Amino acid sequence: MPWTRLLSVLLIFTPALLAQPANLAGDWIFTLTQYGESELHRIKIDRTGNDYRFELMGFTLTGAVNGDMVEFKCSYKGNVETKSCGTLTGTASATELGGKGRVFDDDLTWKAVRENVPTAAPQRREFVPTHFYRQFSGNIEPVEHINPGDTVHTQTVDAGGVDEKGVHRSQGGNPLTGPFYIEGAFPGDTIAIHLDRVRLNRDSAGIFNDTIVYGALDPYYAHDMKPAKNFDSSWKLDSNAGYAQLTKADDRLKNLRVGLRPMIGCIGVAPPGQQAFRSGNLGPYGGNMDYNQVREGATVYLPVFQEGALLFVGDGHALQGDGELTGNALETSMDVQFTVNLIRGKSIHQPRFENDEYVMVSGIAGSLTDALQSATTGLSRWLEQEYQLNVSDIAMLLATSMRYDVAEVVDPQVHVVAKIPKSVLQQIAPSAGVANR
Repeated sequence: MPWTRLLSVLLIFTPALLAQPANLAGDWIFTLTQYGESELHRIKIDRTGNDYRFELMGFTLTGAVNGDMVEFKCSYKGNVETKSCGTLTGTASATELGGKGRVFDDDLTWKAVRENVPTAAPQRREFVPTHFYRQFSGNIEPVEHINPGDTVHTQTVDAGGVDEKGVHRSQGGNPLTGPFYIEGAFPGDTIAIHLDRVRLNRDSAGIFNDTIVYGALDPYYAHDMKPAKNFDSSWKLDSNAGYAQLTKADDRLKNLRVGLRPMIGCIGVAPPGQQAFRSGNLGPYGGNMDYNQVREGATVYLPVFQEGALLFVGDGHALQGDGELTGNALETSMDVQFTVNLIRGKSIHQPRFENDEYVMVSGIAGSLTDALQSATTGLSRWLEQEYQLNVSDIAMLLATSMRYDVAEVVDPQVHVVAKIPKSVLQQIAPSAGVANR
């Protein structure tokens, strides 16, 4: 074929080939910006012929690509019929989408990029903190980016800001190590933090308050309390023998020795939106949960609210009784190692925990009653979702096997934990299509 004829053929067919619309099917990270605030969502776009469909915040968006242009129609199910809620329009390529829209008479901009799933082999990372933060916030620059499956070895200072060498490194108020950015974590996901190592790294601790906090007592009793004069509430820690004792005990407590059970008081992620909370607070993002089962061997599950999750840890306790009744415990610095994994596309409403014996769910609220209701609801919801149990099944399990822990009652929010033994869960007959844990 003469080269001039070949060139003519190419000139005819090349534009048509170049104009082939991109295939949008797959996983995307979707950003919606409205009134100057942005929200991130993971979406999955499905394709049927030339039509595309995805779900976003309870709405269904359907559309098609025409050249490099895309249009999605928004709809939702009303009480009787499907209703329209707006339109998104923009440009499309194989790796990026974006444009403008109008939903429920509000203007917005939007964009989406293909999800980049980390594929690097898990690493063990050594992080030596040089600065500590006293709030859970999405506006703090990450100290390190880690991949799901990575293990981090680091240290924390005590609640007063003192490190393992007795050096004051920060103001008090639960200084935090971090935040750590988890690659591939987006709102709607859950991160699982397994505590591989929670060990003491010094031989001293302190309970900074030598009275029970008023909120845990009958007000008349609290009013009449008379704290002992010149009482020393510092403690000596003996890691080899596994116990702690008061440094200068009075005659009545001179023989007191208590067993060490190192734990992490603060473990949390950046809260949703532009919110920021001091490190003494707790909520759906975790935070200052002060639960004495958050120790070596446990796994903590937290919902993701910000890109990268932004994980903080701190507030080591050599030992803490239920409720944290003095407002603090045997406060000390800690040597910590944890491994982070990512559960994509699965969101939880509140923190959860797991160890060899129990599955546990947090209830965090303004009162003991509300916290207990939240914890019970969370555990019931977990049983319903994971095991496909009905209400009566759940009632039989909880009526016979429920356990409650009062984690702490002294912070701005009360924390109650509902838990059920794994030995009980192992007796549940599997349901079709459900893999029991």
